[in-house]
Amino acid sequence: MSQFFDVHPDNPQPRLLRQAVALLAKGGVLAVPTDSSYALVCHLDDKAAADRLRRIRQVDEKHHLTLLCRDLSELASYARVDNRQYRLLKLGTPGPYTFILEASKEVPRRLSHPSRKTIGLRVPQHTTLQALLTEHGAPLLATTLIAPGEADAMNDPEEIRERFEHDLAAVISAGACTLEPTTVIDLTPMGQGDDPVVQRLGQGPLGPLGLG
Repeated sequence: MSQFFDVHPDNPQPRLLRQAVALLAKGGVLAVPTDSSYALVCHLDDKAAADRLRRIRQVDEKHHLTLLCRDLSELASYARVDNRQYRLLKLGTPGPYTFILEASKEVPRRLSHPSRKTIGLRVPQHTTLQALLTEHGAPLLATTLIAPGEADAMNDPEEIRERFEHDLAAVISAGACTLEPTTVIDLTPMGQGDDPVVQRLGQGPLGPLGLG
């Protein structure tokens, strides 16, 4: 039975966030709000938790997982970033964008894409998620919360608890999120002098990034 942490959307209670972090440390998978839809998250260095996260979503190792980072300095520790890529990243963070980058050696090989050696990275703007990341003190491994067999992401914490109460350690509720996913942009072509590739157009507009 999963726990349910009902936090204030603007001032999330530190006591509840500490309890959530303790569950992450024990290998738990949590459902958390983001500046797009809800996401599943777990500890970056816990293989069993990562396997459980994939099992809940019913995705295999070829499915790109994302690292949720507090800021750009943390993001740069897990990806190889050149000057052109960094300038674009600055325009899109924090915000509803997921960037595909070449994974650094800091990323466990089992977490990067098996053929491309890439990883998705994101710096969210959501108040509760940023507070959770700060309390945790490190990035979290994440994937959009889409129920198996469905196409749309989930955004209602009560529905998430009802549907996944036996799979999740906890649901953090800070109110409903939007249903629109992040915009996903592959920055790896920039390393060869090419333009970035928009893989999915979502909530993040392309104009502020100078794209499209």
